[in-house]
Amino acid sequence: MLLSANAMGPRLRFGLFTVNAVIAAFLLLPILFIVLLSFGSSQWLVFPPPGWTFKWYEQFFSNAQWMQSAFVSLKVALLTTVFATVLGLPTAFALVRGKFPGRDLLYALFTLPMIVPLVIIAVATYALFLKFGYTGTLTAFVISHVIVALPFTIISIINSLKLFDQSIEDAAVICGASRWQAILKVTFPAIRPGLVAGGLFAFLVSWDEVVLSIMMASPGLQTLPVKMWTTLRQDLTPVIAVASTLLIALSILIMLVAALLRRRAELKG
Repeated sequence: MLLSANAMGPRLRFGLFTVNAVIAAFLLLPILFIVLLSFGSSQWLVFPPPGWTFKWYEQFFSNAQWMQSAFVSLKVALLTTVFATVLGLPTAFALVRGKFPGRDLLYALFTLPMIVPLVIIAVATYALFLKFGYTGTLTAFVISHVIVALPFTIISIINSLKLFDQSIEDAAVICGASRWQAILKVTFPAIRPGLVAGGLFAFLVSWDEVVLSIMMASPGLQTLPVKMWTTLRQDLTPVIAVASTLLIALSILIMLVAALLRRRAELKG
């Protein structure tokens, strides 16, 4: 006997909810295990932990090498955010409002790092910086990270510009403002959520980037993901779980901020 539409509705919703719950658990449980392992009392990564302690966090924050790597990651991520935002803003304006041949091709070129396998970009940038002697420098880290972070910034700003009603800017010009004054005082405040979200995504891309960072690293200059990678080859102490937990926490925080900004922009729109 065929089920009625009213009977199918709740069952279908329950089935979709169950499938989504299973998928979410499959994705989130390994992250939860890492967080729990960072508080485990065992000197190895053992689950379930035999006890609970904060000593691994104390070791992480008291270790000069770990803190230096975290500082390098933070410095590179902040510089990447600044440069990706500064470069992404005029690029997005040109791609949205520009009327020139090859605009679509240029857009595809800027978004190419999102499609090309990251290892190819890493090998290419390593070969380039090796030729000019910039491997293992802060400059190499920032430039390589900007290459992969820029598409996220451009796309975020482009979406904000497309949601913005340009007639409001034109009205400001009609009222006596110059085009630059209208952009600064009308357009920029309206697209600020997209601009900030693009910067946050750029920070997040740089913060946990490991493939490019491995190619650009030197014994005296390593980001936190590179330090984690090299430590994993030597031992499996819960300090690795501590570093992973901190990366996860900051990533989740940035994603939440970006989601709130996007929601705010949609409500204003």
